[in-house]
Amino acid sequence: MAESAVAPVVHEVPYHAQWESAELVREIVDGRLEAAADPRWGQSGAATPEEYGWWSWRLCGVACLRMALDHWWGVAPAAIGLAGECLAAGAYVRDGESLRGLVHTPFAEYARERWGLAAQARELTPEEIAGEVVDGHLVMVSVHPSIREPYGPEPVRRGGHLVLAVGATDTAVVIHNPSGFPGESQSFARVPWRSFDGFYSGRGIVLGPPAGMGA
Repeated sequence: MAESAVAPVVHEVPYHAQWESAELVREIVDGRLEAAADPRWGQSGAATPEEYGWWSWRLCGVACLRMALDHWWGVAPAAIGLAGECLAAGAYVRDGESLRGLVHTPFAEYARERWGLAAQARELTPEEIAGEVVDGHLVMVSVHPSIREPYGPEPVRRGGHLVLAVGATDTAVVIHNPSGFPGESQSFARVPWRSFDGFYSGRGIVLGPPAGMGA
């Protein structure tokens, strides 16, 4: 997005990582700690550490939903329970040990029907992301996971990971990254618009407040 006059807006959205121990995300991503060894695994609603470990790498979209629900409803349901509901709704498709998703359109339908959110899966330009955020919405955007280090090399592909756009300025998109590193790229992380295109797939899910609730 060309830098232009965007009135700075940052929504005070609570942050949730896709792992229960947000402070351990770097160790887990770097492989120094097995996800199943997360001491807070039980808070996820998983029956075993192994179940938690398997799901935790696939929960970026669920983490974004938890943040939106916490913002508008004041609750953040357990991650594994939400993942099971998304699986039943077709937003995840499991085949043995492989999992496809988050599938945007059935997820948006699930978010509308189950949680009463305004939700729409669509292609979005960076300008449209900024406009939606300024209008009071949150946007789940599909980016490459290396966006946690936006000043590194540009990835060879785009997409594959979901982050939540919670703010916009004329120079940057402000995101909550479920797999961001603590103190660096987790909450209210600013990614310059000039770098964002290199990570962004062009697709996302616009989330709005429940009917009758102001944005």
